[in-house]
Formats: sequence, structure tokens, C-alpha cells
Amino acid sequence: MSKTILICDDEPLIRASLKSMLVDLGFDEILECGDGAKAVETALGCFPDMAILDVSMPGMDGITAAALIRKKLKIPIMLLTSVCDSATVKRASANGIAAFLTKPLRQQDLLPAIEIALQHVEEIESLKEKIDDLRELIENRKIIEKAKGVVMEKNRVSEGDAYRFMQKGAMDTRRSLLQVANRILKEN
Repeated sequence: MSKTILICDDEPLIRASLKSMLVDLGFDEILECGDGAKAVETALGCFPDMAILDVSMPGMDGITAAALIRKKLKIPIMLLTSVCDSATVKRASANGIAAFLTKPLRQQDLLPAIEIALQHVEEIESLKEKIDDLRELIENRKIIEKAKGVVMEKNRVSEGDAYRFMQKGAMDTRRSLLQVANRILKEN
């Protein structure tokens, strides 16, 4: 697994154990820190592929740090905790946490959680791209429909005739239908 991962826990022994497990799993680069503020600084400066943050740390806790990181980086963040109450789960869920890992952490639990978290983020990013594409398509369609209305009104033709007129204009000028529609709207 050729990925960079940030681990943040205020207990050096837990960090060392986690680092060892991650090395065994094949992570190329493991960034370490011991508090939430440093986790945010490190993540925003080094752009890791994912992060594992302890929930309870002095100063800034792991969920707050995760929220700050996720505002800038769309990486999966997993939380490491020894106790998990429903309020913590709700807060973590509201801040886009990919998974919870419980202490003491077992290596056999780590790889599946990492793989699922990474896959989940890829799926979400893919869906966001599709949504953006659909929004653009809808906006383009609105422009084309508006231009078609202008052609219908100006030339007193049917909707079908107006559309064919615009299509012919696109073919004749070797432009897209959207470009033709924009020109029609600009001229009127």
C-alpha cells in the first residue's frame, strides 16, 4: 500500500505500536504527532492520504482536529478510542469520520478499516464529480431551452423547428449547441 498516513495520539507507546502495524501493512510514509493542533498543522502541510487520530487528547481533541482537516482535505479520517459513547459517535459522524478503531488496536482490524475508508472516500469523490457534471448539464440545458424560446418567439416557429434551427446553426458553424444558444441569447 503506497500511501502516506498521519497518526496522532498523545501516548507515544500507542503511536509506536500503530506505526509498526502500518509499516507491516506497507505504508510508505508515516507522519506522527501527539496533539490535535499539530495534527491539523501536519496534515495541511504534508497532505497525507489518510489520518488516524486519537479521540481524547489534551488541548484539541481528535474530532475537532478531524473537522479542521476535512475542511481543507477530503481524506478519510479514522478515530482511535478506548471508550466510545453515543455522543462521541454522533459528533464524529457529523464531522465525516470514516471509521472508529478501538484500543487496544489489533493489526487484523486495521487493514480492513483502512481499505474500506479509502474506498468510501473514492466513491464519494466519484459521486461528487458526477453531481458536478449533472449540474453543468442542467445549466447548459437551461441556456439551450432559453435560446430555443427566443428563436420560437422571434421566428414564430414551433419548438421542434426552433431546435432544428439551432442544430443546423451548430453544424454549419461547427460549434456546440451551447455555443449557438449563448450567441442567440447575446444577440437578443
